Amino acid sequence: MPASAASAITFGTAAQGASGAAPANDFDTRQKALDRRSEQNDYEYGVAAHDCYSKFFVNHCLGNARDKMRDVRSQIRKGQLALNDEERAARAQQRDEQAAIKRVQDEADAPQRAANEAHNQQQFEDKQRQHELDQAQRNAEGPQRAANEAAYNQKQADYQRKLDEAHAQAAQKAQQRAENVQRYQQKQSDAAQHKADVAARQKQAAEKQQQQQQQQLQERQQQEQLKQQQQQSE
Repeated sequence: MPASAASAITFGTAAQGASGAAPANDFDTRQKALDRRSEQNDYEYGVAAHDCYSKFFVNHCLGNARDKMRDVRSQIRKGQLALNDEERAARAQQRDEQAAIKRVQDEADAPQRAANEAHNQQQFEDKQRQHELDQAQRNAEGPQRAANEAAYNQKQADYQRKLDEAHAQAAQKAQQRAENVQRYQQKQSDAAQHKADVAARQKQAAEKQQQQQQQQLQERQQQEQLKQQQQQSE
């Protein structure tokens, strides 16, 4: 601990001892005592006033009880004012002592605070210089960076163009394949239809030939029957 800080603590402790100010709990105790005394005074006045109604001189008795109650209340009021004054004085003295301790502490911390401020200022200046160096380097690298960016953009454009061409070729080939499939299916359909037509013609020809054969057979049978009938008639 720095010597000045220790002195500040010693000063604060000594000031509290020398002030003779009552602690906060003493003020609380005295305040509670005044409150109890005030409640007791009100209670005693109530009892005395109640007892007065059983006496002959009621008004005189009530007046005496009221005067006694007011005297005690005035004493309590004086005690309350004195307590309030002492509390305000104690708080003011405490604020003064704390302010004095803070001033001593600030004086003790001044060298370190100055060193910290100097260090922070140095760091700020170093950052400013580094920022200026970085900015100068970025400015110097600007043309090369622009050229690199232009080359990159051109490369991206070429890549996109090739990609578009590849997509177009793929779409064209897909369309060609679809057309080939359609033509193949049409050929298959035509071949099937041709085969069906040939089979139908063959069937018709076979049926016609069968009919002709049956007709020829019937004609031969008729001729043989006629020939037999002629032979029988001779």
